Amino acid sequence: MCYSRNLINSFFKALIGIILSITLISCNKEKKEFVDIPFDGETVPSMATDSVTELISDSGMIRYKMIADKWLVFDSSSDPHWYFPKGLYLEQFDTAFHIQLTLKADTVWNYTERKLWKLKGNVFIRNNKDETFASDELFWNEKSRKFYSDKYIEINKPGELLLKGHGFESNQEMTEYRIFRPFSSDFFFSDEGEVIFTADSLQTIPQK
Repeated sequence: MCYSRNLINSFFKALIGIILSITLISCNKEKKEFVDIPFDGETVPSMATDSVTELISDSGMIRYKMIADKWLVFDSSSDPHWYFPKGLYLEQFDTAFHIQLTLKADTVWNYTERKLWKLKGNVFIRNNKDETFASDELFWNEKSRKFYSDKYIEINKPGELLLKGHGFESNQEMTEYRIFRPFSSDFFFSDEGEVIFTADSLQTIPQK
């Protein structure tokens, strides 16, 4: 049987057209599936890192060392923040890289645009005078350079009684602080053992 050249060309053109149509349909389907993948910046982190050890600078100088088991960054959130669901350990340095403060908590949020840290669960801080601070919740405002809380807090001053109360405010170095509603049974003593003042009027006096 003999086929004309025109009939053969028409057959191949039709076959090529069918192949191209199938290819275009497949590509369009793949492209559609990729574009429709949802992303929720409120619940999906833009970065997730495990076993973090990070140095943080302030005004061009390294001022903090941060250690965490898990670090989640929510840059696309309406309130951008870092989230440390497995806790955080932080060291604060002076300009000579001496440790001025250590801090740890079970869960931590750092609201990066507001420069506000929220520390939650077994919050523990030690300053350069070896005084320790324990609470269930503390806030650290980098703009005002203050720590504060309206929760229960305990302050252990070496060689003195344990100070307790509700409501707290301190400078960023935790060396000048006050308890707003102290327990009245707490006292401050001088080196000679004399009562200086009670916790009812508790406020630290900076050492000269």
